[in-house]
Amino acid sequence: MASVVLLRGVNVGGHRTFRPSRLAASLRHLDAVNIGAAGTFVIRKPVNRTQLRDEFARRLPFETEIVVCPSQDIIKLMARDVFADYPQRPDIVRFVSVLSRPPRSAPSLPISFPTRGKWLMKVLALDGRFLLGVYRRHMKVIGYLGMLDRVCGVPVTTRNWNTITAIAKVLPHL
Repeated sequence: MASVVLLRGVNVGGHRTFRPSRLAASLRHLDAVNIGAAGTFVIRKPVNRTQLRDEFARRLPFETEIVVCPSQDIIKLMARDVFADYPQRPDIVRFVSVLSRPPRSAPSLPISFPTRGKWLMKVLALDGRFLLGVYRRHMKVIGYLGMLDRVCGVPVTTRNWNTITAIAKVLPHL
């Protein structure tokens, strides 16, 4: 079964930088596909999670959270119409935060940030290890995204819905 690997907090603001295309090339034996610059990879050959984490950790010049998802989880997520009430608009970004492991306790949803006044970010649903939401394009949102670790009780890594769509396009479908 194929896997999706998400690296947390890489190539952001000049910290923990690397070349994802080079890393994907070094993982050619796993049929690795790089998706963008944020540390997102599709591994199309079957490999267990431990071995996959080791492969990435050995090749990265720094330590980071390495989140591995089975491809079928992404395929199931894509099959749902999670953003039906939030059509695409230029000022609204749909996002998925992937939990590094199951949460200690599920947060009470939906949640809006800030809690009063006009919302800048809304967390709409939790689907397995996927936290789904939308945010307005505003500088304060980065701080709210950073609060999701505390909301869930585990580290999360966030990707734009467009990235999740790009992942699904290169996955071998079951």
